Amino acid sequence: MSKDETFESKMSNLEEIVNQLEKGDVPLEEALEQYKKGINLSTELQDILNNAEKTLTKTMTESGEEVKFSRDEDENGSN
Repeated sequence: MSKDETFESKMSNLEEIVNQLEKGDVPLEEALEQYKKGINLSTELQDILNNAEKTLTKTMTESGEEVKFSRDEDENGSN
């Protein structure tokens, strides 16, 4: 699996694997191999989402300092 693959292409690959396994018409050996690939893809996708969440939950102060985003401050402070 290429490191250059996008989140969407990895998700599409995982969906294909799940669909194949749900059909149940894959030989056992191939099903086990597909299952392993699916687990690896799932882990990669979760890592991508976790990193995106960390990035999106940070804000910058006027002085350029990175601070954790707080929903309470946003909900009460804006509008």
